[in-house]
Amino acid sequence: MGIRAIVVDTAGTTTDLSFIEDTLFSYSLEKLPAFLEQHQNDVLVDSCICDVREMALEPDADIARIAAILQQWIKDDRKATPLKTLQGLIWKQGYDEQEFTGHIFPDFIEAIKHYTENNMRVYSFSSGSVDAQKLLFAHSDGGDLTPLFSGHFDTRTGNKTDPQAYLNILNTTSLSPKQVLFISDRQEELKAAQAAGLNVCLMSRDAGVQSQYQQITSFNDLSL
Repeated sequence: MGIRAIVVDTAGTTTDLSFIEDTLFSYSLEKLPAFLEQHQNDVLVDSCICDVREMALEPDADIARIAAILQQWIKDDRKATPLKTLQGLIWKQGYDEQEFTGHIFPDFIEAIKHYTENNMRVYSFSSGSVDAQKLLFAHSDGGDLTPLFSGHFDTRTGNKTDPQAYLNILNTTSLSPKQVLFISDRQEELKAAQAAGLNVCLMSRDAGVQSQYQQITSFNDLSL
């Protein structure tokens, strides 16, 4: 029974981590206060604001305080669903206004085209929201890649270092563990996926990382 689906991490695997940190995170950090002020009455934004108040244990926090909390969470790289949802909305604004395009490694652009042509399913799994992932791939340097994906997963599926998250992916895709290959640049994520029975591979864009896992430096190195 061979590999029928590939699940890819995003930051460090399909896109450069510096693009996430220096472009996307910086943009959301700057735009958050004004965005919350302008959209606080939108249903989705209001729901996120309520979630932040609950998570921060500050039920009376005003919009300025909510913005400050979220900005600190961005600096701390906190994997909080309301933050990721709001970042996705802010990034949509940036993409729509052509402030930036989504950086995707050229080898992945060619690889996903090859995989889909050969009836291989491709999914992305990121701590960024599904909407943020779709935006990244829809506005990529290589054009709109979203039709080439079979689906996307985020923190609602589970923590990427928790084996249960990968079991949830298997349940959603109706595949057995040995039919799925998970590729990430984070070894703690590979450990969790392997514990769930998946095949795993370490993406090491900078060669020479010490690891027990199979390593590749680009998708050109991957043989299935």
